[in-house]
Amino acid sequence: VQLQASGGGLVQAGDSLSLSCAASGRTLAMAWFRQAPGKDREFVAAISQSGRVTNHADSVKGRFTISRDNAKNTVYLQMSSLKPEDTAVYYCAASGIYSGSSYNSDLYEYWGHGTQVTVSS
Repeated sequence: VQLQASGGGLVQAGDSLSLSCAASGRTLAMAWFRQAPGKDREFVAAISQSGRVTNHADSVKGRFTISRDNAKNTVYLQMSSLKPEDTAVYYCAASGIYSGSSYNSDLYEYWGHGTQVTVSS
């Protein structure tokens, strides 16, 4: 399975941005992670296979929303009230084995190449 993320860009603080990630085949759990310069990769959000269970990092709760369209094998990340500290490369991840919504990156065996999100102050 290949993952192709899109939707990144340069925005101002307070703006909104939507990311999407299309999978080339059927996947179970899907998630978003991000990595800022000089920092470790961190969990952003995850969604179960059914889409009924989601999990968001505390740093993005109330601002970001993960969703998915299983008919299109696509996961989305709607981001609002963006802050400069949200600047990072955003990676989508998926599993063909695990079906939950964990923050644990080890559970996701498929990874996209990432899309850059830059938030200016």
